[in-house]
Amino acid sequence: MSSPTRQQVDAALQAYVEPYLTKDLLAAKCVKDVRIAGDSVEVDVELGFPCGNYGATLAAELRARLEAVPGVARAEVKVSSRVIAHEVQKGLKPLPNVKNVIAVASGKGGVGKSTTSVNLALALAADGATVGILDADIYGPSQPRMLGVMQQPESTDGKSIEPVPSLGLQSMSIGYLIDEETPMVWRGPMAVQALEQLLRDTRWKDLDYLVIDLPPGTGDIQLTLAQKVPVSGAVIVTTPQDIALLDARKGLKMFEKVQVPILGIVENMSIHICSQCGHAEHIFGEGGGERMAAQYEVSFLGSLPLDIRIREETDSGCPTVAAEPDGTIAMMYRDIARRTAAKLSLSARDYSHKFPNIVIQKT
Repeated sequence: MSSPTRQQVDAALQAYVEPYLTKDLLAAKCVKDVRIAGDSVEVDVELGFPCGNYGATLAAELRARLEAVPGVARAEVKVSSRVIAHEVQKGLKPLPNVKNVIAVASGKGGVGKSTTSVNLALALAADGATVGILDADIYGPSQPRMLGVMQQPESTDGKSIEPVPSLGLQSMSIGYLIDEETPMVWRGPMAVQALEQLLRDTRWKDLDYLVIDLPPGTGDIQLTLAQKVPVSGAVIVTTPQDIALLDARKGLKMFEKVQVPILGIVENMSIHICSQCGHAEHIFGEGGGERMAAQYEVSFLGSLPLDIRIREETDSGCPTVAAEPDGTIAMMYRDIARRTAAKLSLSARDYSHKFPNIVIQKT
């Protein structure tokens, strides 16, 4: 039997649509090398998103497809991942030591945006990324309680502040600097300034992703972040309820106007399953997030159930992805996180660091 050709190997790879990238690996430019020696084939795949244990699953799938090619007796597939910095709004440069900023937003409160934010950050970290989370809700910070940390951040130089570590994340929140019950009676410009200081004065340490948990709405803080902070992409959280979807559309359109890519929509509280009888019920409606994603031609990243464990674990300071890492709900969050990071990996990469600074001097 003759040796396999490169065309046959490419055809086998192109026949497989990678589920998170939603395209084949050659089209996604993830195949870095193909080596053919007699009846043996070796393929190196480099994903642009953290893949964790999924890398082994993908390698096994590709190996089986390659070994089905006529003339291939043995196939070896190596899957790795490398997160790079991606393009941000025009006129802005990425933050120092932060490759990508992902903003998590909602049009209204009460849809589970902060819970989704922290579990998204934990899921990215669980897959091997270095992740930070910034609580941008100046008036109602919730991340300190969700992460189980109530401590003052340290400053080694009197100018900058160190991120607070918790559950494998680097975190920062105004909640670390004030008493939990102290109200922030500030006008908009003061809150905006506080957010900018928290973001830029924090000494983030080589982050692949910084997840920003935005307050609900489309006010001063959201506009400042969209216009002044280099955001790589945004995730919109909603429930299937019509009122929530109306407000979520406003958040989506805000990011579109300032040219921040929408990575996708997450539908929270999509279904409730009774813990006593197992009856499933769509309390807030059904399919609203998918319809909205189709209407605006953005990705539907996934849906999450209305489950008491999510609330209990988050309130206790150990969100679901950390509390039950192998549980069904944690796997849902990890699936959404991979879809989010995979979508971002397909966007244009940032080249600003390669451009020299031009200085004009008088001689």
